[in-house]
Amino acid sequence: MKFNRLAAVAGVSALVIGLAACSATGGKPRDTGGGSGGGTVDTPRMTIAMITHEAPGDSFWDLVRKGAETAAKKDNIELRYSSDPEAPNQANLVQSAIDSGVKGIAVTLAKPDAMKAAVQNAGSKGIPVVAFNAGLDAWQAMGVKEYFGQDGYIAGQEAGKRLQSDGAKKVVCVIQEQGHVDLEARCAGVKNTFPATEVLNVNGKDMPSVESTITAKLQQDAGIDTILTLGAPFALTAVQSVTNAGSKAKVATFDTNAALVDAIKNGSVQWAVDQQPFLQGYLAVDSLWLYLSNGNVIGGNQPTLTGPSFIDKSNIDAVAEYAKNGTR
Repeated sequence: MKFNRLAAVAGVSALVIGLAACSATGGKPRDTGGGSGGGTVDTPRMTIAMITHEAPGDSFWDLVRKGAETAAKKDNIELRYSSDPEAPNQANLVQSAIDSGVKGIAVTLAKPDAMKAAVQNAGSKGIPVVAFNAGLDAWQAMGVKEYFGQDGYIAGQEAGKRLQSDGAKKVVCVIQEQGHVDLEARCAGVKNTFPATEVLNVNGKDMPSVESTITAKLQQDAGIDTILTLGAPFALTAVQSVTNAGSKAKVATFDTNAALVDAIKNGSVQWAVDQQPFLQGYLAVDSLWLYLSNGNVIGGNQPTLTGPSFIDKSNIDAVAEYAKNGTR
C-alpha cells in the first residue's frame, strides 16, 4: 500500500475555526436529510450532499455532522446527510445524490475501489466532489477536487513514537473495520515506529463482541501492556476489557468524543490522537461553497491536513470547554 507524505495548507484551519465560532449552533444534527436553515451569505441557496461510511453508534460522526451543519448554515446551503458503512451501499447513495440534482458532493473514501465509479460519474455530470476523513491515497486518481483529513500513516507513526516515549513494550492496535484504508494505514504507521505492535481485527458493529475479543486477547497474552484503539467508543470498551481480563494494560486511542474527556482526566485512557472531525466536516462543506460561488480550490492539489495532534492530561481541560459545545 502506498502512503503519500504531503504538506498541510497553512492558515486554513485558523481561518475556518474563526468562522465556525461565529456560526456554531447547539443541538445534534439529524441522521439524514434536512437543511440547516438560512445562512449569513447572500449567495443563492444551493443543495450539497454529504455521504459518509458512518457506522451506527460511532459518536465521531456527530462531530463531523456538527461541523458540516455549521458551515451549511453560514453558507446558505441545504445539506443532505446520509451514510452507510457498507461501501456498495455508500456508492449507491452517491448515485442517488447525483440523480437528485445536488450541486456538490462531500464524501468519505474508506473503500475507494467500491466508490470509484460513482464518484467519477459525479464528475462526468459536472458535479464537484470533495473527499474527507478517508481516502488520502485515492482522491486525486478519482478526479476529486480537494481532500480534508489527516494522513493515517503519519498519524500512526506519531502514535508509535509516543508509545516509545511512554515506555511501552508490546502493543495491540485494534482495527474495527477490516479493509478500511485509513484505519489500516494508522496501524501500519504505528508498526513503522513501534515494531512490537500486533494488529487485532474486531467487528466494530458489535460492541459486546469487541469487548470480548479484546478481553480474550489480553487473557491469552499477559505481555500486552498497551491497547491502542482507532476510535473513542472502542477505547472506552477496551477499558472495560482490561478490567474484565484483570490486566494492567494501558489504553490509548485515535479520535475523540465528549465521553473520552473524563476518561483522559481520570487516567483510564492515556491519550488520544485528534484529527479534528468538526473541522473536517466544516471544511468539506465550506470548500464546496467556495468552489461553486467563486471557483476557489483549497490546497493546491495537496491534501489539507487536519491532524494529527495529541490530547492528554496536559491539555484536556481546554478541549473539555470545546466538548461542551459539541465541537470536540
